[in-house]
Amino acid sequence: MYAQMVETGLKKVQAVEDMSAEEQAFQARIDAGVKIEPKDWMPEAYRKTLVRQISQHAHSEIVGQLPEGNWVTRAPTLKRKSILLAKIQDEAGHGLYLYSAAETLGVSRDELLDALHSGKAKYSSIFNYPTLTWADIGAIGWLVDGAAIINQVPLCRCSYGPYSRAMIRVCKEEAFHARQGYDIMMKLAQGSPEQKAMAQDALNRWWWPSLMMFGPSDANSVNSAQSAQWRIKLFSNDELRQRMVDQTVPQAEFLGLTVPDPDLKWNEERGHYDFGEIDWEEFHNVLKGNGPCNRERLRTRVKAYEDGQWFRDALVAHADKQAARKAA
Repeated sequence: MYAQMVETGLKKVQAVEDMSAEEQAFQARIDAGVKIEPKDWMPEAYRKTLVRQISQHAHSEIVGQLPEGNWVTRAPTLKRKSILLAKIQDEAGHGLYLYSAAETLGVSRDELLDALHSGKAKYSSIFNYPTLTWADIGAIGWLVDGAAIINQVPLCRCSYGPYSRAMIRVCKEEAFHARQGYDIMMKLAQGSPEQKAMAQDALNRWWWPSLMMFGPSDANSVNSAQSAQWRIKLFSNDELRQRMVDQTVPQAEFLGLTVPDPDLKWNEERGHYDFGEIDWEEFHNVLKGNGPCNRERLRTRVKAYEDGQWFRDALVAHADKQAARKAA
């Protein structure tokens, strides 16, 4: 895949002849489809790239609980509440899998969380938008988790073993999340005019941020090209975004909802939908911390961590006590 990505405009990566003998052997294993495991030799840049990507992914799962958590007490039925609680619990589990995968690369969980809580580490910008109505919970499941699946399924085949294995379970659970979101939107779209209007409003507000989730074009990105060569990244951002549009537009039409893009149209020659320009200025602004909920999300996350300090201390004290008993 990385050869295709380079051909389509990405910056060139390090040529094989410029690699050391260890790097050449490492690249040969990746090209042969062999998984890299924690005790295997790896270039430092490969390790750092994985730490950055996996930790950002883990942070996104943890922060992603917050917009939905706001609706647990306001879910319209007990069934919807139990489903939402299960989904939020899944997201916490995803964070656990991913932090554990990152720890195999020699970084501690405390380091990763310190980076998140201090604002140094990034998480998906999509979670800095507010959930104004119950329809937003449906839109998050349908669009946000739908985009996550498209982005994450290829990661099940990435070159780093612990990451790829963690993603298998994550993707199975994300599929459930996407279905429950679409089910919410379907019920609203089939309901009263006010409920359908609520669903349309949620689609209007979440459509473009969901397409931004894949990130800007990979053209001229040396990081993307290198990640592709190492098989950390298997498809370009634009390829994945196109899949999202092609998959989601027919679903919106089935619901009787209108995608908020006047430039959207089917291109018979390409066999794909053409769609309008994305406002990347908004994306970068939210990424810099200026989105509607950036400060609120970080403040809530830090407070939750601090409030749980007593429990973590108790677990450590219990573990120390058990270890002392065994030693005696």
